[in-house]
Formats: sequence, structure tokens, C-alpha cells
Amino acid sequence: MSGYDGSAATRVVVGVSGSLNSVTALRRAAALARRLRAQLWPVLAWEPPGGDSAARRSPAAGLLVEEWQRLAKQRLASVLEEIFDAEGPGVPVRPLVVRGAPGPALVATADREDDVLVVGTGRRGLQRAFSGRVSRHCLAHAVCPVLAVPPSPLESELLSVHRRNTWHLRIDTRGL
Repeated sequence: MSGYDGSAATRVVVGVSGSLNSVTALRRAAALARRLRAQLWPVLAWEPPGGDSAARRSPAAGLLVEEWQRLAKQRLASVLEEIFDAEGPGVPVRPLVVRGAPGPALVATADREDDVLVVGTGRRGLQRAFSGRVSRHCLAHAVCPVLAVPPSPLESELLSVHRRNTWHLRIDTRGL
């Protein structure tokens, strides 16, 4: 196959939240889309603070929902711009903002058997028990292949620095 076929049916759908894990998954998804000559569908799922019932009780519910939707679009655009710069990922991109819980939103978007769904797997260690619900939901319910991307190796280093700063511990500069 020579050149890019713009009518390619394969889509690489990836969950994007702006977290380090989702950025790692986004980079992996872009590389996979290039190899497969597929479209890249970065998806940011959002829910109103307090859930749909809390949003409906608000007197200005319509205005709030519009603002939350706008903020979600802005966040997705800024993540894509930061990761890919002006060059882009090298494949057609269709960013999508979906109102709903992330797991079900990603599964509903990647609804074709020839899609590939890419998700970050969450955190390592003790915090893993409380994270990873999105990836587990996608692995259990998707009709397409799911690529679960492990956390970036930088995550443990960033957590270590954060912990050190939180506890005001000195940094050993002898090794620098």
C-alpha cells in the first residue's frame, strides 16, 4: 500500500483527560494510527460536577452545561496543541468531546469491530486499587481491540518529587 488512503475505515480512539497517563496513551495512539494509516479520535469525556441530577437542579443549568462543554473543548484542544505542536500527529484527527462517564463514553465511541481503543491503565502501586476503572470498563465492554498503555516511567519519579515537596524533605544534591 503506498500513500495514505483517506477513506480508511480504521479509527484509533483514545481517551484524553490531560493527565500524564492519558498523554502517554495519546502518544501511543498517534504512533499506532500512523502505523495503521488510521484516523486518530482523541476523546475527552466530561460530566457535570455533582452529576446530571445536580446540574438539572441548578436554576442556570443550560448556561452551566454550555460553559462546561466549552471548557472541555478548550482542555482537549490545549492538550492536543501541547502534545503535537503545529505539525500534528501525521494522521487525520477528529477530536471529540462527549458528555458522560469516561468508560462508557469511550466504549460508545469505539463502537466498530475494526476500531482500536487506547486507554491509560492508571497508577502503579497502592493507588492502583482506587484507579483504573476506565481501563477495566473498556477492557470488559469494548467490541474492538483495546490497547491498555501502562503508566509512563516518569510517573513514579514525579510522585517521588511531589512527596518530597509535600513533606518538605531535603533533596540530596550530591548526585546532581
